[in-house]
Amino acid sequence: MAKILIVRLGSMGDILHALPAVTAIRSALPQASIGWLVEERWTELLTTHHPKPNPESVSPEKPVANLIHTVDTMRWRRRIVRAGTLAEVRGALRRVREVGYDLAIDFQGAIKSGLLARLCGAHKLAGFENPREPATRIFYTQKFSRRGEHVIEQNHGLAAQALKDQLGGKELELIAPQLPCDPQAETWAQTEIMQLGIASFALMTPAAGWGAKQWPTERFGAVAQALARHNLKTLVNAAPGEEGLAQAVVDSSAGHAFVVQCSIGQLIALTRRARIFIGGDTGPLHLACAQAIPTVGLYGPTDPVRTGPFGRNTIALRHPESQTTFSHHRQPDSGLLKISAEEVIGAARHLLGGARA
Repeated sequence: MAKILIVRLGSMGDILHALPAVTAIRSALPQASIGWLVEERWTELLTTHHPKPNPESVSPEKPVANLIHTVDTMRWRRRIVRAGTLAEVRGALRRVREVGYDLAIDFQGAIKSGLLARLCGAHKLAGFENPREPATRIFYTQKFSRRGEHVIEQNHGLAAQALKDQLGGKELELIAPQLPCDPQAETWAQTEIMQLGIASFALMTPAAGWGAKQWPTERFGAVAQALARHNLKTLVNAAPGEEGLAQAVVDSSAGHAFVVQCSIGQLIALTRRARIFIGGDTGPLHLACAQAIPTVGLYGPTDPVRTGPFGRNTIALRHPESQTTFSHHRQPDSGLLKISAEEVIGAARHLLGGARA
């Protein structure tokens, strides 16, 4: 039985970009033992916390990875000089090494992820021949080319190449990712919708990784007003620290939008019920795509060819003026500002079936 360690520490969108490849591995190698090394804050993308799933089995509550190995690198860095931190790091890595993984696949391509993967003790460590941080190559025993343009396709290609021997000539099919189903989160989502008196809703996320990716909140509000004319209210997702942006959308919506704050598990359940998602290049957009929700993506400094909404019933809007850059500027991208509310409304109507929405 193959023992495979997945290394993709974060963030939400990046984990969701790796999830189709890992779901494909689970489907092609059902007897394999799959572990996932991940930052603790993102574990609800892989497993529920209640009821506690069997630690080594897969189930609807934990559908892809048998074992979830958590790290907290941010906290470790903040407390590096404390006596207990090194012991905690060693303990976390020891528990992974005890599994005895045959192969680790580093989808992240960062020095941090490569180093942790090496310290986890897998016999082989695979990664891209051109990882995001070039020095990471020194940790890999196997290096593979990128296949495809979208990062989901590239991750799938890496898995297919790294597992060629285990697959025994079988194709690794690119299939829809599987997300945990948390019964308590499902109940919460249904109750939340009923309490708001909403029959059908759009989901929006106005925040993004940095300011250059944030479309103006008043335009989100204008879109919410337009969707209301088609009997769709709007729920605005607000992660911690994003409450002000979400409230600004609500204030611009003429009473047709509501702020929703929830856990990742609850957001999965809520997204599953949405008619459409609208937002920038951020984790909740990729969560909507992972669940085949019609999605309008608003793109500026990041390239939708590589990280755009993936799958059917998706539209990525990007103005020709936008230039691809990973510089984390605080001011909105000038090209992003050229995308009008009318364009977004038109895209949403198209995905919803025009005036019949």
